[in-house]
Amino acid sequence: MKFEESTAKGLLKDFGIEIPRGLVVSTPDAAVEAVRALGPAMLKAQVPAGKRGKAGAVRRVETPDEAAEVAASILGMELDGWLVTRLLVEEAVVIEREFYAAVMIDFKARAPLLLFSTEGGMDIEEVAARNEDAVRRIALPNKGDLTPAELEAALEGLHLDAGAVAVVLAKLVQAWRALDGELLEVNPLALTGDGRILALDCKLEMDDSAAPRQAEAAALARPEPLTNLEAEAAEAGLKFIDLGGSVGILANGAGLTMTTIDAVQHYGGRACNFMEIGGEAYTKAETALQILLKHPGLRSLLVNFCGAFARTDVMADGVVKAWQRLQPNVPIFFSIHGTGETEAVALVEKELGITPFAEMDQAVRAAVEAAA
Repeated sequence: MKFEESTAKGLLKDFGIEIPRGLVVSTPDAAVEAVRALGPAMLKAQVPAGKRGKAGAVRRVETPDEAAEVAASILGMELDGWLVTRLLVEEAVVIEREFYAAVMIDFKARAPLLLFSTEGGMDIEEVAARNEDAVRRIALPNKGDLTPAELEAALEGLHLDAGAVAVVLAKLVQAWRALDGELLEVNPLALTGDGRILALDCKLEMDDSAAPRQAEAAALARPEPLTNLEAEAAEAGLKFIDLGGSVGILANGAGLTMTTIDAVQHYGGRACNFMEIGGEAYTKAETALQILLKHPGLRSLLVNFCGAFARTDVMADGVVKAWQRLQPNVPIFFSIHGTGETEAVALVEKELGITPFAEMDQAVRAAVEAAA
């Protein structure tokens, strides 16, 4: 789940992190009134996309008249597939220093990680590429938190009020844990001319699986924009993600599907899609196939079934019947292993005249070559 800046900063405020005064508007006229109330302000497109400033979707205005013109130019923009329908009009503040702070998962260490840099306001990748020492990596325990004193010690030598910054970082970590965050990034975390430490921006991504216990926060997330095929699949109860490639994939289980996508890439191809039809989804094989066949880039189809509890012959039967009804003109390749494998292979050979490959890699290579 992804959140707009205004929503994310509202959640930060609940944890005692200070943010600038601001109003969310959806029309140029409302932006004018907001600037009248706030004075010189920043107008920011409210979409969960990066590099808004570089796209001209974050701009400073001094007067209400200027606000009307700038708001009209930003509303209706499309950034990374997100349509701008709302703006955050936020008081302009005098910035003395800009920091970068983020909490995320360090997958290699299998533990939370806090990143901090005194070079905020720009892409952290550029900062780290230029000087690795410019970014402090502070390991966090899986259970419990570092105290402000421990965080203060981790900021030693950065020539700042480490105590004040550590208090804010402790709150940021608390918010990340409480919100089941995948990523909580504040850039910049600003020291203002009057000595306050404010979150001037915030990027929040929350684990989708946490939605049931984060119902209140999850309701505030911005729904992902869907392509026409993704929307059609969702309506049919299928999870389809358009990956833009030429090798269509039908596999049972999310893990096997992602492995298949990786294998296609390994052999020089690119997958059209993510769409697994395991479990009861095999009953929707015809619908799944119809959706996949509409993909404009489709050049070959790879069916990869591996059964443990689920029977591969039952899943194969759904695909075979769908294929016979739809009779598509696209090469299809099978890899079938596990429970019901003998019956599934015999079924595909009898009904379609196709022999499934003995190894998954063979099927993947054949599908990639056919799509080239």
